[in-house]
Amino acid sequence: MKKFIVLLVLLISVPVQGEMLTGGVKYTVEDAKIELQNNRPSEADYLLRQNNFADKNYKENYSALLKGITKLNDRTLGLFSDGSYAVNYKNDSSHVWYYDKDGFLINTEMRTSTWYPYRSYKYTPDGELVNMSLRVSEKETFIFSPFGELLGHWVGNNCYDENGNIVMTRKIVK
Repeated sequence: MKKFIVLLVLLISVPVQGEMLTGGVKYTVEDAKIELQNNRPSEADYLLRQNNFADKNYKENYSALLKGITKLNDRTLGLFSDGSYAVNYKNDSSHVWYYDKDGFLINTEMRTSTWYPYRSYKYTPDGELVNMSLRVSEKETFIFSPFGELLGHWVGNNCYDENGNIVMTRKIVK
């Protein structure tokens, strides 16, 4: 009986026709656009934006970034080449706050999840939608204008335009 159960388990676990199934999700540009437009939130939370209009941890955040530190106990930071920076608090992983070099809010990003694939929507402090993204994986992201025009498609270190031309590169640091 034991041999029969082991054999049955082995037979059930063998892939059909020798093909392995993967958990990855594939999107075309059109699929990504439809996903973002059909599930778009009505607007960003005004009070939440207003409460974060100035970075309450500006001195500590900017000082850490200038020293090359991006991980603090309760938040993760990112520094951009123009001096602006991003803050993502661990107790509120669904929001990323983008500040100018003086610590004033430039944009708010709302994420639908932190598990791939997920959608994110970036707003101005006044609540105007700047762009929307479908983050398929750590290495792939589609970015669209509020009107559904493809702004960029990140694949690995390269960002492509709608014609497949590289328009920007990046270095992913872990």
